[in-house]
Amino acid sequence: MGKLIIVPTPVGNLEDITLRAINVLKNCDLILAEDTRTSGKLLKHLEIDTPKRSYHLHNEHKIVEQLVNELSHTDLTFALVSDAGTPAISDPGFLLVRACIENEIEVETLPGATAFVPALVNSGLPCDRFVFEGFLPHKKGRKKRIEALAEETKTMIFYESPYRVVKALKEFAAIFGEERKCSVSREITKLYEETIRGTLTEVRIHFEKKAPKGEFVIIVEGK
Repeated sequence: MGKLIIVPTPVGNLEDITLRAINVLKNCDLILAEDTRTSGKLLKHLEIDTPKRSYHLHNEHKIVEQLVNELSHTDLTFALVSDAGTPAISDPGFLLVRACIENEIEVETLPGATAFVPALVNSGLPCDRFVFEGFLPHKKGRKKRIEALAEETKTMIFYESPYRVVKALKEFAAIFGEERKCSVSREITKLYEETIRGTLTEVRIHFEKKAPKGEFVIIVEGK
């Protein structure tokens, strides 16, 4: 019986890779990568030449059974990585982890980089209890999803693209109230990392004046 290891990779700064992650990627039999080109750059930087295979949002339903079959009938070790951060957190991975568990294949998950933890701690908002909402739907169900959080008392965490940051802040203000506190972090661990704090209205005005660029984490105070 084989083994699946979930390996977080840096969300920006390559120095955030752990020694344990490097060791796993060097010594596993196969690396399952969300984008082999993106992961290839990291692996080249680390001087790792382990074979790679694509495992992404558009093929995971098709190949999960195949991967489980391989792991069930061999003693191979597969490592799963996403383009950045921890697989299965707003990235492919959940289906494979669940299938492996259902088939009694050992799954090990390494601790490591993920964007929302530093954004949450850096926000200055309560981080003892929080809810992670990830990406909101682009259109259908978006408003309903936000309305369902109207009475949420815990700090809320959202991922958003630069094209919808202002829209999201407007929607949050309409449902949570314009004076609700928030913190918006972009480009976590990267050269142009930035965190803007204030009310939903204040932060929205900031990004209306300064066009949003990069990848965003929005932290919103609970009710």
